[in-house]
Parts: sequence; C-alpha cells; structure tokens
Amino acid sequence: MANTSSAIKAIRVIRRRTLYNAMYKSATKTAVRKFERAVAAGRIDEAKELLIKAVSRLDKAAKKGVIHPNAAARKKSRLMRRLNAATKAS
Repeated sequence: MANTSSAIKAIRVIRRRTLYNAMYKSATKTAVRKFERAVAAGRIDEAKELLIKAVSRLDKAAKKGVIHPNAAARKKSRLMRRLNAATKAS
C-alpha cells in the first residue's frame, strides 16, 4: 500500500486512466472487428464504411495516447491492404 499522499493520489489517477484507456481500446477493437467481419462476408460496400470508422477510432486512440501512433499506422495499413485484397478478389 502507498505511504505518501502523492502515491495514493497517483494510484487514483492510474485507476481512472486505466478505465479510460480500456474504453478506447475496446471501442477500437470493436470497430476493427466489425470491419473484418464485413470483409470476410464479402460485403465490400459496408466494409468501406466500416473502414472509415475503424481508421477514425485508431486515429483518436493514437492522438489520446492510448496506443502508439506507429501501432495505429500499422493497423490502418493492414486494414487497407485487407480491403484492397477483398476488392480485387470480388
């Protein structure tokens, strides 16, 4: 257990930030999952709309420091490649 008042406050802040980060990570993962399901089902038009939402979520998470900007860029790149491959296949 923390001994100083500043350490106790730091614990409170960390708990708040952890919940906040979990919320953003969860929303991001959900957006990516919806996109991947649409691509797997062959719904290209729907996938294009969901890609925009997923990219937006990734950008917001990176901007707020929830995920590293390079990780967001990598994930966006992979999503774009997946959509392009599905578009060419259909």
